[in-house]
Amino acid sequence: MSIERIVRIVAGFFILLSLLLAHTTGTADLSSMSWLWFTAFVGANLFQSGLTNWCPLVSILKKAGLKDSACC
Repeated sequence: MSIERIVRIVAGFFILLSLLLAHTTGTADLSSMSWLWFTAFVGANLFQSGLTNWCPLVSILKKAGLKDSACC
């Protein structure tokens, strides 16, 4: 597993963990529709892309004609 994938997994996990902790302490209400659901989506996508090595945005950008860079 590459460093980039591990970074995605850890970043996604911390985003989801911070939302969960904010919800359990009462500082964020996830029971109603809010922009926090967007944050949860981003965190979940980061986490799953680290595990599966597939990111929807990468697929969209490749279809739009953008190329991967040769360097890191």
